[in-house]
Amino acid sequence: MPKLIPEPLPVILVPGLLCSARLYAAQIDALWPFGPVTVADHRRDDSVDAIARRILAEAPPRFALAGLSMGGYIAFAMWRQAPDRIERLALLDTSARNDTPEQTERRRGAIAKADAGQFDEVFEAFYPALVHKNRHGDAELKRTVRGMADATGVEAFIRQQKAIMGRPDMRPELAKIRCKTLVLVGEGDDLTPPNLAQEIAAGIPGAQLAVIPDSGHLSTLERPEPVTQALVAWMH
Repeated sequence: MPKLIPEPLPVILVPGLLCSARLYAAQIDALWPFGPVTVADHRRDDSVDAIARRILAEAPPRFALAGLSMGGYIAFAMWRQAPDRIERLALLDTSARNDTPEQTERRRGAIAKADAGQFDEVFEAFYPALVHKNRHGDAELKRTVRGMADATGVEAFIRQQKAIMGRPDMRPELAKIRCKTLVLVGEGDDLTPPNLAQEIAAGIPGAQLAVIPDSGHLSTLERPEPVTQALVAWMH
């Protein structure tokens, strides 16, 4: 008998704060056999709900959804608005919690500096928390991350920070998520550490948790091979 080809399932990838499609460059080819892959534009609105509405308006009727960091906050917002359309959910290096007052204050400071023409200073202060401590001296990785930040730009960065500040606490909703879910985190992620991923995975029925060794917050870039393997397994 001829081998049956599974029905294609489109994949939507949502980047993080100051990140572009380059964040998922290593994963797109591997996910393409499952269905068309789209990297969402999350630069044009200043609330996670508005970003989610815009992405959903252009999305296919049913799809797999993956988001990293801010992309995870947006993925949660998309699930709140259209749970029946999301066939699979992958939450990478993210949190179900809302901002603490201290986090919000830091974001307001970053917005003020960026608005005052100090975007370089904002990036330099932010960068060490984005990658594993062993990669701080990796010039190529830093160039890649800086290139994504420059492609995002100051105005979109400010909108993104406002969106992140306004996100809700998703912990009370986790038990309602019923689709196949992958929760993934770098073991050295300083921004959204493994305990936050464990909290999400424990809250979503049947969720799989993957902890990626030797990786910080930008796991798709830092450790592309194991992250890609986890995403491929999630799509099967």
